[in-house]
Amino acid sequence: MSTASAMSTLAVTAPLPGRVVALSDVPDPVFAKGLVGGGVAILPDENAETLTAVAPLDGKVIKVLPHAFIIQHTAGPAILVHIGIDTVKLKGAGFTVLASKGDMVKAGDPMVTVDATHARAAGLSLCSPVVVLDSKPDLVAAPTSVDSVETGGQLFVLPGQ
Repeated sequence: MSTASAMSTLAVTAPLPGRVVALSDVPDPVFAKGLVGGGVAILPDENAETLTAVAPLDGKVIKVLPHAFIIQHTAGPAILVHIGIDTVKLKGAGFTVLASKGDMVKAGDPMVTVDATHARAAGLSLCSPVVVLDSKPDLVAAPTSVDSVETGGQLFVLPGQ
């Protein structure tokens, strides 16, 4: 049984709905260059007023801030969801944190809500990187088309977890 689980893959689901974009297209050089790790980003619909970011996989909440959270799967990988670019500048305004550090969560559990209208009014992008921390920048294949994803839809798969 352990051999089968070692050979299985780990699906990472979309924490937000929107268009999937390559990390290289994220308007932040730290994410665009893969310095944090490999992954993709989600660009929410421009008409969305309120967004609820959900857990992209089962695991333990390692860190939760109004604009970002990290969940570590029992198999090891830690996934960072960063809601928007430079949204730390909002100092929590427009965000509601729904989870706590140390919580055990399931994929799809609500983590943070954001008033997208407030963030856009501040001139901030809601392009949201979803990154496997400390991984190689090319770990996740870049999207090949203009794919949209719904919250909870498969975003990418990590092999051999």
